[in-house]
Amino acid sequence: MDLKDQLKDLFPDHKVPESTSDNEDNGGIWLQDEPLYCHFEKRKGKVNTIIKGYTGAKKDFKELAKIFKTELGVGGSVKNEEIIIQGNFREKIIEILEDLGFQTKKVGG
Repeated sequence: MDLKDQLKDLFPDHKVPESTSDNEDNGGIWLQDEPLYCHFEKRKGKVNTIIKGYTGAKKDFKELAKIFKTELGVGGSVKNEEIIIQGNFREKIIEILEDLGFQTKKVGG
C-alpha cells in the first residue's frame, strides 16, 4: 500500500483534480507570482542581459538559462541567483518568458 492509497483511505471524499501541476505546459519550470526583472548591463566591457527575481529551484534556473541559450543561440550562465545571457536580448527574452507564463518587468532604458 503506497502513500496515495493511504491518503484515499483517510480522506475518501477528497476529489483529486485531473491536472495537479501548473508545470506541464512550460516544461516543468516552477512559475511564480512575482515578476522577473530583465535588464542589461556592461560587465568587463561586454553587454549582458541579466534576469533577476526568480525564486525557483537551482535546476529551474539552469533549465531557464538553457531555454534562453538555445532559443537565442548565445552563451550564458547562472550565478548568484541571476541568469546572465551574453548580449542585449531583453525584448526576445521577455517574449520567451511571457510565452512560458511568467510575468516580466523591463528595467532600464
